[in-house]
Amino acid sequence: MYFREESEYYRAKMRAARTACRGWVHPADLPSNAEIRDQIEAHARMLEGSGRTANLRAMRMEALWMMAKLERFSPRLIGSVLTGHIRHGSDIDLHVFADSIDSITALLDQDFLLYDVERKQIRKDGESKTFQHIHVRDRQHFELTVYPRSQINHVFTSSITQKAMERASIAQLRQLMQQWYPELELERELERLNEEPDRFQVYESLLLPLENVKQDPRYHPEGDVLFHSLQVFDRAADESPYDEELLTAALLHDVGKGIDPHNHVAAGLEALGDLITERTSWLIEHHMEAQQIRDGSAGARMRKRLQAHDWWDDLETLARCDRAGRVPGAQTSSLEEALDLLRDLNQAFPE
Repeated sequence: MYFREESEYYRAKMRAARTACRGWVHPADLPSNAEIRDQIEAHARMLEGSGRTANLRAMRMEALWMMAKLERFSPRLIGSVLTGHIRHGSDIDLHVFADSIDSITALLDQDFLLYDVERKQIRKDGESKTFQHIHVRDRQHFELTVYPRSQINHVFTSSITQKAMERASIAQLRQLMQQWYPELELERELERLNEEPDRFQVYESLLLPLENVKQDPRYHPEGDVLFHSLQVFDRAADESPYDEELLTAALLHDVGKGIDPHNHVAAGLEALGDLITERTSWLIEHHMEAQQIRDGSAGARMRKRLQAHDWWDDLETLARCDRAGRVPGAQTSSLEEALDLLRDLNQAFPE
């Protein structure tokens, strides 16, 4: 459950019991959800240290921002972001109430938010239930659980405490935010979030068209630009798994090929603008020159100038990964997985 391979306590317990005991286990012999949650918390404290809650205020602000968008669906914040028990990879969990899930997805479409719909069937104590979830990928990850409007006033029970679930409406969350963070200028912060683009969403919009951009097979036998970019990203992740700026450069170094294939470096940098850091921009700007140095076709002045730069070693890494990412039929991360890794790094090591 810590690594999100399972999200439901009941299924996680039964899966663990089958693995450990290799036979039937009486449910009463299994640990309670609260005991499991406590062990997960202890594991998070050990692995993540005091920095695990560094993102809590930002996540609570994002929750309020999303709830304001979904106001007509009476959203309620639940879970770790409300209680403060977040850990690396935590989602923002919301209950929303609508008789048609399409009315919610239509609103998300209007705001160009990226999401997936999941219908999850859970069997527990001989009873089968189907839950509808909408997973939204924005600056943070959200899980919206959709219930009929008739259940707005229903008292939900926590699977951990077996008591009434803690939850907060928009008005209640506003009050809590003022209590938790009295110095926070709430309206100004919400206005900033409305104006600030999700850079990862912009990255995705620039990368997706590259699937249809073919390359000269003499130099790129692997095929389209997106496939190449994902290979380069994976190679860079193997070498420098915690360097967000280098990994961002590896994923985005060729985005300009979908805009102007004749001058793809300048086109890509113009499209990315200030959505990337100075270091990422420098790596993308000079990745073609680094290939010339590798080939021996660069002039002495260019080679000396780049090799004297503080970021030369990183550029050399990018060039090496760029050259290695040209394997036909290679297995790669998906675009969603690559962007999720960048998001996770950004949350784990905020600026």
